[in-house]
Amino acid sequence: MNLQSLTNEVIALAKEVGGFIRQESQKFDSESIEYKGYNNLVSYVDKTAEEKIVSKLSQLLPEAGFITEEETINKTGEVYNWIVDPLDGTTNFIHGLPIFSVSIALEQNKELVLGVVYEVNLDECFYAWKDGGAYVNGKNIKVTKSTELSQTLLATGFPYYNFEKETQYLNVVREFMQQSHGIRRMGSAAVDMAYVACGRFDGYFEYNINLYDIAAGVVIVREAGGTAFNFAGEDEFFKSREVVASNGLVGEKMLETIQKHFTS
Repeated sequence: MNLQSLTNEVIALAKEVGGFIRQESQKFDSESIEYKGYNNLVSYVDKTAEEKIVSKLSQLLPEAGFITEEETINKTGEVYNWIVDPLDGTTNFIHGLPIFSVSIALEQNKELVLGVVYEVNLDECFYAWKDGGAYVNGKNIKVTKSTELSQTLLATGFPYYNFEKETQYLNVVREFMQQSHGIRRMGSAAVDMAYVACGRFDGYFEYNINLYDIAAGVVIVREAGGTAFNFAGEDEFFKSREVVASNGLVGEKMLETIQKHFTS
């Protein structure tokens, strides 16, 4: 398989679907909102975008299965699985806030080997494939060289349900607020990961996260020279639903702070 060629196909698809999302954002009606669960919003835009992605990816790699947010398809591949979030940042989209993205990753024998994140509003496409480097709109990107938390700008995501670990989380936020240049909450995990990869953030952490939110970002961060693991320092994102992404130089220090308060 030529991962670079396949990545180019996925980039074209992500931009096409991103164009659809951008167009719908101009006329979206809040009456179209549905609730999958407490504070878990979805709309016809998410579902239609996913259907478009699944249809095209099924042509590109017919033997592959899918892990998708909206579950518009039920198919598991023996070797290959696409991991898709058609609209990461749905709450931002619904409220007219300009940070949301299309996220597509490919898993081969449980290893993430390809990732594309298209941020719709700024028309920025971040992408990477295994051993191929990381890029945004054709330009090679790298993580920062910050070695101390005092030099960093960090990102996080607030839980919108499952508040059992709220106290632990807020304790971590408090420490990072005091140790860094600040913390940002963009509302799209895929974008947070992409911004770590290109050096806008030095690190990002979140719990109660899903694999389809971060899979593409994991590939991009790692190919940009960074690291990504869960709160235990392991690679089990799907089971633990946690992520710490960094430039690789402050990741262990972030993990030390997180592990003081979280038991994975």
